Amino acid sequence: MKNQKANNTKKVLVGVCGSIAAYKICGLVRKLKEKGIDVKCILTPSAKQFITPLTLQTLSNNTVYSDMFELNLPEWKPEHISLADWADLIVIAPATAATISRLANGLADELLSSVVLASKAPVIICPAMNANMWNHPANKENAEKLSGFGYKFVGPETGELACGVEGIGRLAAVDTILNKIISVLKK
Repeated sequence: MKNQKANNTKKVLVGVCGSIAAYKICGLVRKLKEKGIDVKCILTPSAKQFITPLTLQTLSNNTVYSDMFELNLPEWKPEHISLADWADLIVIAPATAATISRLANGLADELLSSVVLASKAPVIICPAMNANMWNHPANKENAEKLSGFGYKFVGPETGELACGVEGIGRLAAVDTILNKIISVLKK
């Protein structure tokens, strides 16, 4: 069924949400590829305001997905199901409060959340947002709910945020995320 089982190549689906930290994901994709991992990316609509599909397609050597009903793919399949089945691991980096909320509440209203909800693969969430957003009781409750589902969180870290304040909410370092991915893939 899955070719990676025959050749043992691990497959990681990277979901990128709309955050200035999206540019850091280029380094993550490159490092995953250097480790021989097959990478596909999904961009949320707001992520395309920060990073282009062409950039991630070039780095991953794979099609980048963003539209639930894409018509220009080589062959049509329900992408949310085929991508969910394809992935050995799903990493959402940077993860916004909106995506965390969607997942915690079972909303499948765009491609990334639909794929995650349709998948049985492990999920790593790497939040990046303003400190007030991260610490908001609704966001904290959603993160706890996702942890209860078995999703793993990497970060956020404390440091200077894009809004110019110091606080928690910074995307974890790419190497920290990479180490967690490798650890989960070895299980």
